[in-house]
Amino acid sequence: MKPTEVQAGHGHPDKWKWYDYFTFNVDHKVIGIQYLVTSFLFYLVGGFMAVLMRTELATPDSDFLSPDLYNAFLTNHGTIMIFLWIVPAAIGGFGNYLIPLMIGARDMAFPKLNAIAFWLNPPAGLLLAASFLFGGGAQAGWTSYPPLSEITANLPQTLWCLALVMVGTSSILGSVNFLVTIWKMRVPSMKWDEMPLFCWAMVATSILALFATPVLAAALILLMFDINLGTSFFKPDAGGNVVVYQHLFWFYSHPAVYLMILPIFGIMSEVIPVHARKPIFGYKAIAYSSLTICLVGLFVWVHHMFTSGTAPWMRIFFTISTLIVAVPTGVKIFSWVATLWGGKIRYTTAMLFAVGLLSMFVFGGLSGVTLGTAPFDIHVHDTYYVVGHFHYVLFGGSVFGIYAGIYHWFPKMTGRMLNEPLGKVHFVLTFIGTLLTFTPMHQLGMSGMPRRVAMYDPQFAGLNQLVTVGAYILAVSVIPFYINVIWSWMAGEKAGDNPWRALTLEWTTASPPIIENWEVLPVLTHGPYEYGMDKANQVGPAGEPTEATPL
Repeated sequence: MKPTEVQAGHGHPDKWKWYDYFTFNVDHKVIGIQYLVTSFLFYLVGGFMAVLMRTELATPDSDFLSPDLYNAFLTNHGTIMIFLWIVPAAIGGFGNYLIPLMIGARDMAFPKLNAIAFWLNPPAGLLLAASFLFGGGAQAGWTSYPPLSEITANLPQTLWCLALVMVGTSSILGSVNFLVTIWKMRVPSMKWDEMPLFCWAMVATSILALFATPVLAAALILLMFDINLGTSFFKPDAGGNVVVYQHLFWFYSHPAVYLMILPIFGIMSEVIPVHARKPIFGYKAIAYSSLTICLVGLFVWVHHMFTSGTAPWMRIFFTISTLIVAVPTGVKIFSWVATLWGGKIRYTTAMLFAVGLLSMFVFGGLSGVTLGTAPFDIHVHDTYYVVGHFHYVLFGGSVFGIYAGIYHWFPKMTGRMLNEPLGKVHFVLTFIGTLLTFTPMHQLGMSGMPRRVAMYDPQFAGLNQLVTVGAYILAVSVIPFYINVIWSWMAGEKAGDNPWRALTLEWTTASPPIIENWEVLPVLTHGPYEYGMDKANQVGPAGEPTEATPL
């Protein structure tokens, strides 16, 4: 680094160059963008696999992909979309970029640990890619139940396990960082009940990740021992127990749904009041409901195993606990609807995706309630009904939320506005594609079509062709989005520091923020959602009043 490039007294340049984003950089904003860009690249890879699978399923026979290659794409599509797209984008991307800015800190508590956590993700993706070169890819599904995972494509399956252990380690390191940063580095004037709701959501997410992720790591390591070292933890013929793996896997993987949706709930709580120009309804109810979901979410995993010889008392207990988790989720839904009620709504693209998420997630949540009850779950177990529900929650929920967050904070990250007409084209295509792709799956499942098959009974051909058309629309929908992001980043309209007239602290600094976020740390003088209240006009760096904001 040339001395002239170093900012006096800080030991870093005035601003980062483009090539700094490809290095081991410890700035939380650089790491957040690294997470987002990398995860969106994996989104393209996982999405391409989905298009190929849907092309195969347009006809009942196996005439496009071989069954083995279909199974490999099925396994890695799910793995990539969960562990290398939604989790790193929602938690790593938005969490790293926003938390220090929202609480008035200059960086995360452990910057180097933060960078290490990110740089575990690209090698994990390379391991999954390598699994295709050495044996055609793992083929046992994203759940990798033994004994199938122990007798099919051993080397690719081992690479798959190693990849997940790496991203799990990344998740644990990130969670420790988020918790310590929020606990110890809030600006002194910010009390707990004045913290943005996104930070509350990240507290719940981090606690959940710290409790659940090590259990998955243990299951995967034992599975690798069985495959490579001759142990028999999950081999029934040698005294092992396959159901133990299912317990370990789902103890993590059902809470993983909340890992993927809690940060999105936080994004919703930031986007809706800003674009509805109203205070958030039920601040404390939303904050505490995140912690409640975190707690109850650890006691629902067995509803995935109702057909695995589960004892009757466990079916009753886990049916009840699964239904209970719907209560705090409903609290959030009602609070967001109440916030929208009577608001001066600006139909920006960010708001459209937020409202779209509400409709999608309510539908997905209701179908989740049906799956949480043992009698119905047994009827549709391992059918396309489960696939439809799962994608309504994670695509209609998490992906819509990530898009809402990108359209909302892109001006802060880049200093440029995204193009709104292109954004609305992106939203319309995504909304229609989601409905056409995932709604018919419920009917297919109710009619008895099994999931994870490349060939099926011809009676299901019509609905499968409709699903394939929807998947193609979803594939096309990303084109205007990527064009919009690339073009706007280079030549979009200048954003200004606070284009949405928002009240949380990240909007009190420059767009994009300077390297240590503020020259002088801000002093909080009002809550984060006090729209329509006069004192909301008093925020500014070092507590200095800013220009009055019409509300």
